Amino acid sequence: MPNAGALTAIFPALWIGAGMLMVMDAAFNIAMEPFRALVADMMPADQRTLGFSIQTVLIGIGAVVGSWMPYTLTNWFGVSNETVVGQVPLNLILSFVIGAGILVGSIIVTILTTKEYTPEELASFNDAPHDAPKEESLLHIFTDFKNMPFTMRQLSWVQFFSWFGLFGMWVYATPAIAHHVYGLPLSDTSSKLYQDAGDWVGILFGVYNGVSAIYAFFLPAIAEKIGRKSTHTLSLVLGGLGLISIFFIANPMHLIGSMVLIGFAWASILAMPYAMLVGSIPAYKMGVYMGIFNFFIVIPQIVNALIGGPLVKYLYGGNPVFALVTSGVAFVIAGLLNLKVKDS
Repeated sequence: MPNAGALTAIFPALWIGAGMLMVMDAAFNIAMEPFRALVADMMPADQRTLGFSIQTVLIGIGAVVGSWMPYTLTNWFGVSNETVVGQVPLNLILSFVIGAGILVGSIIVTILTTKEYTPEELASFNDAPHDAPKEESLLHIFTDFKNMPFTMRQLSWVQFFSWFGLFGMWVYATPAIAHHVYGLPLSDTSSKLYQDAGDWVGILFGVYNGVSAIYAFFLPAIAEKIGRKSTHTLSLVLGGLGLISIFFIANPMHLIGSMVLIGFAWASILAMPYAMLVGSIPAYKMGVYMGIFNFFIVIPQIVNALIGGPLVKYLYGGNPVFALVTSGVAFVIAGLLNLKVKDS
């Protein structure tokens, strides 16, 4: 993806970059869902909140390393972050290469060292019905989608607004902060100051991921005190306020406070919906419904990708900071919808 500009003689760089982004996003989502199903399969019901919280801790640690990689390469190792129009700076290219190596290596380690329970063992652990179908076909997915549990239907709307907001933050954070906080013109996307703003956004993303890793340690205890549903609602609302607060900030350092609040939401988004979901799913359908649940991560991102640009251009007058405010409102809506979820 960061080398898309090198292929401009064959295809437009924008199309290559967009194509690689779609491939990456699809691959990440496909890879993550079996891992989430594996957490549910390997844990008894009373430990699943803890299991998903531990997974969130590990995601947070990895995301901190990845988010800080461009800044670290430039400021610690002297790798250039300057570029010309149409090219990606070297510190970003190296970050992608290092990230790819870590990603592939860590997944291989998991595949080679983790033993899965057999379907018969899972059935005995979870008192699953013994007449569970022995064979599944791709066509069964449509039937399963139609017959998804009620809790899953409720959570689908929570997920929609949560991931709609996340996608808006990921796409528009750099231009919004460069324009609204650093005071750069919207047309400036290649100056040294813009690259510095982008590196600072990477640090800020590392902050919210670091906060999420720490907050995830406390999620099981908080959920035990006030319930998983209230925990998730509170976290989403705090994250929404964090995104909305960016509009009122003029000092880049003060954005750290916004990211702390966003970190609460991110930790909960990665753990609580799945902890609530697995209690409503038959054990022998865990992988299938985890995959279907992923639709409600991908679909809102597609929707935001389609309407986000026109909203910023025509409704927000080209000012991307309002896209972050919209993401904050989406988080708050998700939190309110979560109050109606039936959590077994």
